[in-house]
Amino acid sequence: MTSSFSLYNLRVTVTEIRGRSVCGMKVGDWFELRNSAQLILPEGRHFCIYALGAVLPLLAAKQRELDENDWLASDSTVVCPDPDEGLVMRIERLEKVELVKNELT
Repeated sequence: MTSSFSLYNLRVTVTEIRGRSVCGMKVGDWFELRNSAQLILPEGRHFCIYALGAVLPLLAAKQRELDENDWLASDSTVVCPDPDEGLVMRIERLEKVELVKNELT
């Protein structure tokens, strides 16, 4: 018996930098989370590990179906913890993918 489930692929995009770009990122930089755990970056680009650390705890929840009254269903903005930078990121859902549990665990 094959057990499958659905998750959303996600894109995290830098939408604003309120201070100075200490880590060399710019508005429009992004990464995607695909197929549960695959981190995809555009070729030749980077993503600051501290900005990634700020958004990482929310990604597993944003991949799943959420009740419309759950705050995570409507909130999708995260700010990097570096006070000099003020890097703002938006989490958006992309397509939903079907995954097989036995292939992931």
